[in-house]
Formats: sequence, C-alpha cells, structure tokens
Amino acid sequence: MALTRQDEAASATGDAARDRRPPGRRRWAGLDGPRPIGVFLFLLIAVTIIPAISVSVVLLIRHNEAQREVVTTLAEATAASIAEAVDRELVSMVTTLRIFSSSPVFLEGDLRQFHRRATAALEGTGTHFIVLDENFDQLMNTRVPFGTPLGATSDPASARRALETRSTVISDVFFGKTASKWVFNAILPHVPAGEPPRVMILTRDAETMSQALAEQTLRGGWNASIVDGAGTVIASSFISSDIGKPFFLDIGDGSGTMRGRRGPEVRPESYEAIVEQSGFSNWRVVLWAPTAMVEEPMRRSLRTLVVGGLLVIAIGASAAWLLGRHIAKPVRRLARDARRLGAGEPVEAVGYPIAEISTVSAALADAAADRRKAENDIRLLMREVAHRAKNQLTVVASIAKQSARNARSFAAFQDTFQKRLYGLARSTDLLIAGGAAGVELRDLLEAQIEPFRPDRPKRLRIEGPHFRLSSQAAQTIGLAIHELATNASKYGAFAVAEGRLDVTWTVADEKLTIVWRETVQRLRRRPAKRGFGTEIIERMLGGTLEAEITRTFHRDGLECVMRMPVARIVPGDPDQVSRLMQG
Repeated sequence: MALTRQDEAASATGDAARDRRPPGRRRWAGLDGPRPIGVFLFLLIAVTIIPAISVSVVLLIRHNEAQREVVTTLAEATAASIAEAVDRELVSMVTTLRIFSSSPVFLEGDLRQFHRRATAALEGTGTHFIVLDENFDQLMNTRVPFGTPLGATSDPASARRALETRSTVISDVFFGKTASKWVFNAILPHVPAGEPPRVMILTRDAETMSQALAEQTLRGGWNASIVDGAGTVIASSFISSDIGKPFFLDIGDGSGTMRGRRGPEVRPESYEAIVEQSGFSNWRVVLWAPTAMVEEPMRRSLRTLVVGGLLVIAIGASAAWLLGRHIAKPVRRLARDARRLGAGEPVEAVGYPIAEISTVSAALADAAADRRKAENDIRLLMREVAHRAKNQLTVVASIAKQSARNARSFAAFQDTFQKRLYGLARSTDLLIAGGAAGVELRDLLEAQIEPFRPDRPKRLRIEGPHFRLSSQAAQTIGLAIHELATNASKYGAFAVAEGRLDVTWTVADEKLTIVWRETVQRLRRRPAKRGFGTEIIERMLGGTLEAEITRTFHRDGLECVMRMPVARIVPGDPDQVSRLMQG
C-alpha cells in the first residue's frame, strides 16, 4: 500500500511537472503527454529516409530531362537523315528526267522508240516515264504498252504548275488511274522552240519511299512518316495502309507535343513529334511516338522508387517499433527501480544490451547503496549527537557545581563558569571538525592554551608524535588542559614575565604520557585547597579514562604527568590502536 501511495504521488508530481512546462513543450508532447520512444525512432528514420528519397526523385527527374534531351536530339538527327535520304531519291528522279529529256530519240519525236528504251532503262526501279502534251493528255506511259489508249493525267495541277514556272516540280501523293496505286511525280517541262510544249514525268509508287524509312533503326516506340504538302501520308513505318490517308497529327510548322487520334480511339492521345522539312520539296519527315511511351521509363523508375521508398519506410517503421520495444522495456524497468530507490528499497544493477541503460541501472544501484549507507550514517550520527549531548550536559552540570562550590561571589562564579564553558566549546569545535576520525592531540592542546599564550613564542613549547583522541577523551582532556592553562595564567608560567611552559607527550607500553611542565624563577605559592582543576584532573581523567596523574610542585614550577591507556582514548579503529600500541 505504501508503494501504491508513492506511485500515486509520483504520478501527481509528474502531472504537475508537465503542467509547468512551457506552452511550446506542451504542444510538442501533445495533449496525451510524452510520446513513446518508438515514435521518435520512426521520426529519426523518416528524417533520414524522406530527404534521400526526395533527392533521388529530383535527380531522377533531372536525369529523365537529360534523357529526353538526348532522345530528342537523336530523333532530330534521325529525321534529318530520313529527309536527306528522301531528297536523294527525288534528286535522282529529277536527274533521270533531265537525262531522258536530252535523249536524241525523244528530241526527234520518235515516242515509240523512246517508250521502248525508257521501259528497258527503268525496269525494276519502281518508276515509270510519262509524256504529256500541252493539254496534259498522256502521249506515252511506260506502265502500259505503247499505243494503249490513255486519258488525261491524274494530277494536272502539278503539270500545269511546272509549265507555268518552267521549273521542276515534285507533286503530292495521289491515286494514279493507270497505276491504280498511290503515286507521286517528278515533273520537268520541255518547251522546244517553235513546237508545242511537252511535260516529262517520272512517276513512282509511294510505297517505295518506305525504303528510306527502313534504313533507319527506330526504337522506344518511335515511328516515322513522310507527309506531303497537303498532309497526306506518302510512306509510314507504322502501318503501310496509312499511305494516301491524312496524317493523324496536325504538325503545323514545327515539332513538340501534339494531340491526335489513331484508329477507333475515342479520346485523342498525346504524342511527341519531330518534324523535318525536305530541302527539295514541300514534303516533311515526321518522327512521332506516344508521350506515354516516351515517358514510360520515367514512370517505371518513379514507380520503382516509390515502391522501394515505401518498402524502406515500412522496414524502417518495423525496425523503429522493434527497437522501441527493445528500449522501452529496460526503460520501464529503470522507472520501477527509480521508484524503489525513492521508497528506500534495495536496487540491484541489471546488465542490459544497451550500454547507456546499463550505466543508468548501475548508477541507480550505487545510489540505492549510498542511500542505505547515508541512512545508516544518519542514524549513527543521531545516536552520537544524543550521546554527546548527554555527555555535554553532564560536563556542564559538573562545571556549574564545582564553579559554584569554589566561588566567593556570583560575579566570580559567572567569570569562572563562562571561561570553562568557552574551553568546553573549543573542544567541541574540534570534535565536530574531526568527526568520527577523532581529534588531533596537538590541535586540542593549542586550542585550549591559545587564550593564555604569551606574546613571546619561546615561552611555549608543544611537542610530541602524531596522535588522535576519541571524542570523549578529547572532551575530558580538553577540560583538564584548560584548567591547567588557567592556573598557569594565574599562578604559574604565564603569570610571570620569564615563565615558560613545555607540554610534551609520548606513546610507549600501550600508554599515552602527557607531561605538563611549568618553569618559573620561583614558585609564588602552592594551592591551599583542592580546586575544580584538581577535580577535573583526578576525578574525570582518573575515573573516566583510567589515567594515572602525578602532580609535583618543584621550586621552579609545577610538573603534572598524566598516563592513560591508549585503548581508552583513541577512536574506535582497531588498526590505529594496534599501530599506536606498536609505536
């Protein structure tokens, strides 16, 4: 029950201490009080992990941006390479047209012979030669035998532009009636002097331009398309059936992120597009890829990072929980030990796996042992104080009786009693200073003789070996020395100008011998009756300390020899008693 009441008091004290905390501390601790150590361990892990994850995210984003720049640069280079390949094909077609236009057979107007030679020259190239008159009707087409009825060209607009500008024209893609395919033309006007103009056309199937795309290695979801000036697909690496269809992206005049719809998609999707203009025509090369596919590596890395971060946080939280439990259990044990220490119960040191907690446990055990020792010392001291108080009262009573018995008046009694009390007080001061270790004999003699010491140091000699007295012995011997010093100041060595006092002591044969020797020119008088000093010396020293006292009045002064058994006057230390007896 006592422990329960103490726990309640400790709890109330803890609540009061929490109430006295500053508002900021109370907010941090929360309304429910201090948090478990696992919370702080989790916060420590979170503070360590979250910045690392944040830095990783930033670095990942920057790395992705750098990667996108690299991919964009490579896509731009690929688009430029495809555009150059397309231009080479178109230049090759125009060169072929110029060669045919300078053929003697063509210039002579022998179209039959020219048809035969052109067919042989273009065999296997996927291109065919066409000649139009000024009305854009076909005069010859190597796709069919010479003489086959032919109609007007399927792309009169390009032929008209070539005649008007008198320059080479590359047409957009269109569906050829004769070829029954999607084709495009390279057109060269021929205007001889004095003769009707002619239009020379080198036509080519659009699907053959896919070879320029096939030469490039496209990865990572990227595709390439060749688009004419009207936005119609000439060739595509994605689906060959896209030829002749409008390109699904509105590429405008530049590159960037665009939105378009492919196939049966309901909602337009975001695409990354790189556009490269052909240098020889109004065609454009477009490299495109779904934005989601381009960003998929980034998303995949982010997902991996998030999953890994969550996994690390989960592992950290589990570790914090386990460590918190591992630490909280010893801490609770320390709290119980602390309460036992407060209740005065014994506490034993416990070896914990955590060095700091083991140190605290050892400190609590030491504190419990020190407390028990201090309590025992206090009890002993209280008994000693009570014992000394009784002794002091006995001595004071004896001093009062003897002083009153020998006093002639109240004033004389008051003076004598006061001086003897001062002597007793000086001895008491030494007792308090020495404590259980006792009082040094030299210090006791100097303290009692000091009030009567003469001005010249040579008149006083105090000499002897180191020796400690018990409290009772110091008190009794101090009173005796005080009386001897008082008599010396009245009748002996300190009463005359040339007087001298020698106080010496020796330790031999298990006895302490103190010799008080006063030296004067001639002893003034001997005491006629026994006084209080004689009572102190003979009754208290003799009865209490079993001392042998010899008082001799020589012609030149008093000699008092006091012999006391060492065992009765030293502090209760057997080793010291043994050393003193041996010495």
